[in-house]
Amino acid sequence: MADFKDYFSTASDDYKQYRPQYPLELYQYLADIAPATELAFDVGCGNGQASRALARHFQQVFASDASAAQIQQAEPHERVHYQVAPAEQINAPDASVDLITVAQAIHWFQHDAFFAEVDRVLKPNGILAAWGYQLLYTESGLDSLVETFHTEIIGPYWPPERALLDNGYTRIQFPYARLETPPFYMNAHWKFSHLIGYLNTWSAVKQYEQALGKNPVEEYFDDFTSAWGNPDQEKKIVWPLILYAGKKSI
Repeated sequence: MADFKDYFSTASDDYKQYRPQYPLELYQYLADIAPATELAFDVGCGNGQASRALARHFQQVFASDASAAQIQQAEPHERVHYQVAPAEQINAPDASVDLITVAQAIHWFQHDAFFAEVDRVLKPNGILAAWGYQLLYTESGLDSLVETFHTEIIGPYWPPERALLDNGYTRIQFPYARLETPPFYMNAHWKFSHLIGYLNTWSAVKQYEQALGKNPVEEYFDDFTSAWGNPDQEKKIVWPLILYAGKKSI
């Protein structure tokens, strides 16, 4: 079993509550390009957000995460089968899976071992899809503050694997040629309290707090308040998705 660096179990409740939702159009697109809709496997599933959405399109969904605390937070679904397992151990028979998905997690994996398992379990023409997101956009002064907070204030406390996401997954040697995909975006309407809850789920915030004994979100709370304005006023939040999709050749 590969070493598992767990940055999220201690805040699994907050992660479930404050993280944004992926667009439903993404799952429809992935179902359309998969060779069949019999079985999808969601690796690094966290609390099962993507797993349950995939169940709208696939007869069965297997979902795994190395964090038992995250799996405990997953909502049951009659077609979703959760399990605690590392990403590098995909518990499925050879050539049995139509679609493998990884949502906001592939930068944590041991890639050589994971991709070997992907190639083993995917059917011919099966699809590997991995997506993630970086900074939020509001088209207001909040954006520059969030970027400064992310890069300068807590920047040294991001785990090194995070750089793969910040580079748009361009430095990961995926096993299959990248397919041309349409753009996808996450959208939300949040009040100020939701933004604060979301920022507190960032792994670098937790590492900063552990190292320095103080919460950086609380330290810069007044700056965030000033940039937001009326805390009861909702803002539209947008995150462009980074999406890799590749097809296993026959």
